[in-house]
Amino acid sequence: MTDQPGPVPTIARLVGIYNAEHTLRGELAYWVGARLGRAHCALCDITHGLVRERADWRECRDGLPVPFDTFHLDDQPADVRALLDGRAPAVVARTDVGLTLLLGEAELDRCGGSPEKLSAALTEAATRAGLDWVQSGRDLR
Repeated sequence: MTDQPGPVPTIARLVGIYNAEHTLRGELAYWVGARLGRAHCALCDITHGLVRERADWRECRDGLPVPFDTFHLDDQPADVRALLDGRAPAVVARTDVGLTLLLGEAELDRCGGSPEKLSAALTEAATRAGLDWVQSGRDLR
């Protein structure tokens, strides 16, 4: 009998959670707090400018091998909420065997607001976690 490794878990989707609420009050509180240095979300820095989604983020997101969905603290999926237990910002991989935390606040901070660095960090984190990407004609490796 040989010990053969099982199939490698495959990432089907990425889920990013912002460290902000999705309500108008929450968005405004974050925006003002960020300008005053009282609120920070490294994922927001990567995906948004002062008001709108950044074009370089959209280009990066569209180049990923799987969809990348974003949510806020108050509208995140229940299974992601349970995994993160209040930690945000974060990026989670939704795989064929469950959820895996790929990037937390410190790793997102190290991206320095760069979508390209986020893409590289996702590739490194997926490799470290032993995950593969759904084959969709695009590959990060």
